[in-house]
Parts: sequence; C-alpha cells; structure tokens
Amino acid sequence: MNRPDSDGDGLFDHCPWLYAEQASPGQRAAQEQRQKRLLGGAGAEAASVRLGGGCFVAESAAVYPEQLSLGDRSYIAAHAYVTGDIRTGADCTINPFTVVRGTVTLGNGVRIGAHSSLLAFNHGTSPGLPVHQQPVTSAGITVGDDVWIGSHVVVVDGVTIGDHCVIGAGAVVTKDLPAWTVAAGNPARRIRDRREPRGTGQRVGVSGGAASGGGVSSGVVSGGGVSDGPVSGGAVSDGPVSGDVAPELSAFADDARAQAADLLDRCWQPNTGRYVDRPGAEPTVRAHCDAVEIAALLLGEAPPRLPAAEHAARLRALQDPGTGLVPEFGGAPPVPGPAGLPQDGASAYHVLCVGYALDLLGSSFAHPVHTVRTTTADRLVGHLAELPWPDRAWHAGAWVDSWATAAHWNLRLGTEAAAPGALEALFGWLHTHADPWTGMWGSPAPESGRLQMVNGYYRLTRGSFAQFGLPVPHAERVIDTVLDHARDPRHFSPGRENACNVLDVIHPLWLCARQTTHRAEEARTWASAQLTAALRRWHPGRGFPFGPTPDATGPGREPGLQGTEMWLAIIWLLADLVGLADVLGYRPRGIHRPEPAPPAAGMA
Repeated sequence: MNRPDSDGDGLFDHCPWLYAEQASPGQRAAQEQRQKRLLGGAGAEAASVRLGGGCFVAESAAVYPEQLSLGDRSYIAAHAYVTGDIRTGADCTINPFTVVRGTVTLGNGVRIGAHSSLLAFNHGTSPGLPVHQQPVTSAGITVGDDVWIGSHVVVVDGVTIGDHCVIGAGAVVTKDLPAWTVAAGNPARRIRDRREPRGTGQRVGVSGGAASGGGVSSGVVSGGGVSDGPVSGGAVSDGPVSGDVAPELSAFADDARAQAADLLDRCWQPNTGRYVDRPGAEPTVRAHCDAVEIAALLLGEAPPRLPAAEHAARLRALQDPGTGLVPEFGGAPPVPGPAGLPQDGASAYHVLCVGYALDLLGSSFAHPVHTVRTTTADRLVGHLAELPWPDRAWHAGAWVDSWATAAHWNLRLGTEAAAPGALEALFGWLHTHADPWTGMWGSPAPESGRLQMVNGYYRLTRGSFAQFGLPVPHAERVIDTVLDHARDPRHFSPGRENACNVLDVIHPLWLCARQTTHRAEEARTWASAQLTAALRRWHPGRGFPFGPTPDATGPGREPGLQGTEMWLAIIWLLADLVGLADVLGYRPRGIHRPEPAPPAAGMA
C-alpha cells in the first residue's frame, strides 16, 4: 500500500488532491525538482511554461507542450498525456490517464475525469493522400468556468463548452454546449439545464400540498478528488453512461407516473379503509406506508383515497404511547427487547416505514420511541455482541437499522436519542467490529454464501452511517465483497433476483462510491445490466413484483406495493450510479432517500 511518508511512491501522482495537505518535505522537494525540469526541460524554452502557486505535475505524466500555463492549485495526474498549447485557469484538474492535446483553453474550476480525451486537432480525409500524410488542422477547444467533465469523455476539435456545464461519463462531445448544460450520451445531448430542480419528488404537506423537497444541486465536489466524475445525488458516476437506456428510462418514469393512481387504487380496500400489498392479501401497516411512499415519489402528493392529514392521523394513532412502538393492525402492543426493540418482526420495521411515511406527509410520530430513548450504552453494547452475526447477519443488521432509526426519530422530536453515550457507543462498536478484510459484520455461510452478510450490511448502514451522514469503514473492501457476492448464481441469475437482493448490492455500491472510485467501472457495469433488467419487470397499471419465489405466497411474483416501492428506489440508485438518475424525474424521499436525514425542529 502507498504511504504518504514514502518519498518514492506514486500516491500523489494518482491522488494529487492529497498533495497539499499530506506531502512530506522530501516529496515537496521532489515535486519542486519535477517542476524545474518542466520549466527548463529539453526542447522547451523556460518562457513557454508557467505554473501557478500550489500546482502539482505527476512524475509519470507525459507533458511535452509548446505552451503550458497552469493556474493556481491546478494539477496534472499520473499518466496524463499533454501536448500542444494548453492554458488553464485556477483549480483545474487533469486526472489520471487523461489526454489533452492541441490548442485547449480551460477556465477556472474545470474538473476532467480520468481516461478522458480533449483532442483539439484533426487530420484531413481527402481521398488523394494516405491519412498519415494529410494536413493537421486545429480549431481549438474552449471550456468555460466551473465545468465538470466525467471520465471516459471525448471532446473533439472545435467545440466550446460553456460555463457551469456537467458532462456525463462516457459522452462524446461533438458540438458546442451552452452554459449550464447537463449533457450525456454519444453524441452528447442535453439532458437538462443544471439550474433546473433535480427531480420532481417532494414532501407532501399535511394540507395535501407539496412542501419543500427537490434534489440537491449539482456541482463540483470539494474536499478531495476521489469523485471527479459528474455526480447525481452524491454518487460517483465517472464511467461510461449507456445512452441507449436513457429513452427507455424516461419512458418508464412517464408511464409509472401516469399509472400510479391506478396501481394504488387496486390495493385499496374500501370496506376496511386500508391498503393491502396486493389484491387478496390482508391489510398491513407496511402496505399503507408503501402507498404513501409511492404516491409521494410519483405523484408528489398523498395517496388519493384520503386527505394527507387523514393518512397522517391514522398512522400516528397506531403508535403505542407506552413503548413508542407500532404493532400490526389489531395486534397487541409490542414487547420491547433487552436493548429497547424486539429482535425482529413487523414492529421493528414499522419504526422505519411509519416514521418515514409520516415524514413524507409532513408529520411525525406522536411519541418518542421510549424503549430506545432509555437504552444505556452498556445495555446496547451488550446486546450488539449477542446479535446473531455469524449465521443471521441480516437479522442483526436489521435490528441495528431499526434501533438507529428510532434514535433518529427521537432526535427529530427534540428528545434524547437514547441514554447519554448510547448513540456514540453504537458507532464505536460498529467501527471496532467491522471486519477489515470484508468491511462487513458477520461471516459467509456454505449454504448461502455472502447473502446474509451483504443483506445485513445494507440494513445496518442504511439506518446508521447513511442516515446520519457518516462515512463507512473499509469502503474498498466492502466493494470487493459486494461485487463478489453479485456474481453468486444462487442469488443473481435469471429468475432468481428479487428486490431485496438487488437493493442490498446497489445501495452499498452507491454508498461506498461516495468515498472511493475503487472498481468503479465494474460497479457501473453491474448496475447498467441490472437497470435494463429491472425496467422489464414493470407490469402496466400494477407495478413491480417483489421477485420470483417458489410459490405465490408472500411478496413474490404478483405485483404489489412493496415490490413497487422497492424497485422504484432500486432503479433510481442504479440509474444514479451510471449517471442517468436525472432522466427519471423523481428522487427517493423516504426510507431510501439518498441524503442523510438530519434532525429538524418544529415538527408537529
């Protein structure tokens, strides 16, 4: 492994964004010598090269310019190939294996992802001469300020890219792009104006109107260089984008919105005034919450059968005031476990689904989850150690998800999350018990491989690290483990993929991609294939089935609310990882929201 204190390694060549803060005196001296050689190197006049303050040029980069002017804090990373007349503003990045040739002018804050090519020259093609004897022309490439160019992008000669543009990974830019354009595909085409809202999913107010929502703004990620491809909602997407799937993705989203009211209506029981997962099933609390999530995602409002305030009132009334837990319809109050929550079961999941359904409706739980609010650090740590990590890691991870989510709702209500020190103890225990070889909690099993371990990882990190906005430990090892699991034919072969198994792979890949580009191309390739397959599972007017099962009991082959809610979120995560989430026009806002869920005051 490369170490920042080793003068001879290639860490900063490949990760030059680390140089300013981590370089040793010896490494700074080596970089100074590198720049001196560049300024006065063979075949170059000293006046032809200008390097601003805080620049970095990798030792392995092939830099042979006629003219080179790097603005302050700009860098050229490992194995880049730079020739011709190159001029950049401040804070520009030419990342590993990028080619910049000809007459190229970059504004301030231009980020170019790895393996991209800006080719500002052309050969003639007249039939009278071989190509190698044709004259070379150069109209030049001009890129404005604050432009993000993803990995594997090609920009051809004569193109001007306006200020504030974002170019999706794998695009081929053959024509000028006006300012603020978000473009992708081959040839690159406009997807939207960067100033437009990212998606239409919004929180639904109690009055039935849409409250504040929308997506996060796009732009250059600060604080490192590990995500130099365009992002959508925080996920790295600097690999090839499949332009062919974009029209199908857009058409699917339009159909889903148009059919949302009908698929919700088929799962409404007028005689009970409740939702069922699918016709013929019994009403459940989860089905009602799934209906709220689907309506908020696709319609931007509460499910049409009731006013938003009535939906909220019915869900709030289910909570047991003594424990703060939510039983199933007609069930007895749940019995708390030794650290505040039952081991598993419906009431543990209701902490998630009811809490987020109320949040989407502009409301909240009526009471804190008292059983978690009173959990001490000692009791919590003792219970974590007793969870069935070796053979039932999914159940263990699901328990952590519910406990952490209950702590989150308690904070949202303005009370203590748990007894003093308990929340900190949770994250301390998780950090110290993650396996550094797999990044996981738990172990593989002969009969199911990594299934329990990976599925438990998703549930655990969803409610803890992702929900609270904290980086996960050992992100690269997690990606290794998850990608290995995704090749297991017992769970990922035609006729075997269900919503849980696909979600439990894409979410860790998406989450870890915000921290590292490790095996990013493989992750995007897997996501692209799954995205194409997922779109085929849609049943017009009925939604998505959960997935294949040996029989028709439980969430399985029949389209229903649970399958629809999960696959809509899965499709967004898959699309985001390959750079196409904006095409969908919706964004998860509930359980599967991509942003952390920070505490908010003043909720009724």
